[in-house]
Amino acid sequence: MSDTPTRQLAAAPDNRATAVFVSHRELLFSVAYNMLGSVSDTEDVLQETWLAWTRRSGRQTGADIENPRAYLVRIAVNQALARQASISRRRETYVGPWLPEPLATGAQQTADQPQAAEAADVAESALRSESVSMAMLVVLETLTPLERAVFVLHEVFGYPHTEIAEILERSPSAIRQLAHRAREHVQARRPRYQADRRLQRQVTERFIAAALGGDLTELMSLLAPEVTLWTDGGGKANAALRPVSGQEKVAKLITGYAANRLPESVDIRYRQVNGDPSVVVFSGDSPTAVMVVDLDADSDRVTDIYLVTNPDKLSGVSPQEGGPAGP
Repeated sequence: MSDTPTRQLAAAPDNRATAVFVSHRELLFSVAYNMLGSVSDTEDVLQETWLAWTRRSGRQTGADIENPRAYLVRIAVNQALARQASISRRRETYVGPWLPEPLATGAQQTADQPQAAEAADVAESALRSESVSMAMLVVLETLTPLERAVFVLHEVFGYPHTEIAEILERSPSAIRQLAHRAREHVQARRPRYQADRRLQRQVTERFIAAALGGDLTELMSLLAPEVTLWTDGGGKANAALRPVSGQEKVAKLITGYAANRLPESVDIRYRQVNGDPSVVVFSGDSPTAVMVVDLDADSDRVTDIYLVTNPDKLSGVSPQEGGPAGP
């Protein structure tokens, strides 16, 4: 990523206002990312938040701000809401399905080192781990911007309705109504269920082995009858222009993609992406695809496959462990 003011903070260790901002950067990133589903837009929100913070604090101490954390979150949330209109306009001309921008949230995983990977997961930033799953982010896209802001602040970060009311400058009763609508909407589309990570990783590894080996029978056994494949190439990489549903169609498309569209020399790496065990495909040092599978609560078969190949959306993963660099 390019150097931004939010990443120059170590150069001014004696500046208390700078230190306060950097101490809240992970929280601000996580809140904005969950509202927008875009790493690049989130970085822009953080830069605007930083600029607003420096103007308000006068680049001195920020001591006149009684609650810096609340102040910074309020700026970031409202900056994210302000970007929703331009994001919506971009999506009107987007080629094919739009998926959230993948965000690496944990260490690289290998089949023979699951314990080490899990230990690294525990050690990672608690705030970064608040980034919700790809499947949940897809559901959140169906909420209004205000509903999504309230849901993220209350359900993901635990903010009380009264504090959200102050952030969004609305009455507590209005916030409770927004929260109720958002919660019902999300629950109807995605009941609360978190697959066991070890099982999810095992299914993901079997899925990849079957796809690369052209084993259609094994692949079919892993897929739920109503499985849907979502591919996001943004018109810049090979991808289906519409979601594809059904065991046979999805299995044939996946094996065909593995056989004909992957570069000859690829490196398959297992990572935590948006909190889920996932696959990142590299060609050299460049990520070319991210795949996340979602499992059914009853059968543990794959119900949804999210495949992002748009190169503009792969900045949140890298050959190194973890996600976008901090300050």
